[in-house]
Amino acid sequence: MTEPGVASSDATNIQCRIERDGGDYVVNGRKWWSSGAGDPRCRLLIVMGKTDPAAARHAQQSMILVPRDAPGVKVLRPLSVFGYDDAPHGHMDIGLENVRVPASNILLGEGRGFEIAQGRLGPGRIHHCMRLIGVAERALELMCRRSLARVAFGKPIAEQTVTQERIAEGRILIDSARLLVLKAAYMMDTVGNKAARAEIAMIKVLAPNVACQVLDWAMQAHGGGGVSDDFPLAYMYAQSRTLRFADGPDEVHRNAIAKLELAKHAAAKR
Repeated sequence: MTEPGVASSDATNIQCRIERDGGDYVVNGRKWWSSGAGDPRCRLLIVMGKTDPAAARHAQQSMILVPRDAPGVKVLRPLSVFGYDDAPHGHMDIGLENVRVPASNILLGEGRGFEIAQGRLGPGRIHHCMRLIGVAERALELMCRRSLARVAFGKPIAEQTVTQERIAEGRILIDSARLLVLKAAYMMDTVGNKAARAEIAMIKVLAPNVACQVLDWAMQAHGGGGVSDDFPLAYMYAQSRTLRFADGPDEVHRNAIAKLELAKHAAAKR
């Protein structure tokens, strides 16, 4: 979905075109942060683009299957995340120039791109948040072990009150995030994605910010080692910070949460 030339936090900005030509569609555009496209096992790309720019705002986009080796598909470069390249999975910058695929490759039909995206993004966000809680747990464990073993100013840094406060706050943040993720997952299972959209948006904001905060404290407890590759914290931070963009930036989800909250009171006022 993501394109380098537009603000992809608003997916209606997509410029990639998917145009019907007889029994085929012709795809032209450029995508980046295409996850998995660098893996040698990758054979298909799922591309989102506009099939009808004149349609309703959320009915202009469609998704189509594009063979990775189709003429006109070119991996322009691998992208790094804070200097890490995530090979072989990778995140690719991909050009699509006059790529011709059969009309049968369209998914569900023209204009249903957003419908497909929303069906995937809710569960995908739950998955990301679950992983982030695991990352935060690992960071807190490493912080505790390091602070018990490392001596500064004549005593283990675990005995410094600032370290104890950070450990305590980390535990509170992690368990709070875990409970909200469990609530969101429960609501998705019982009432569906649409009814759970506020909870899904909340965990998307909360979980990566909790992970980043706990990781930051853990790195501080490790000193210079915390930002090196001698410990996994720097890599974990890079991944966690990136997830504040994946599936939509914090600002978009906060706006959605606020609108849903305001709507409750606007309805009550009427």
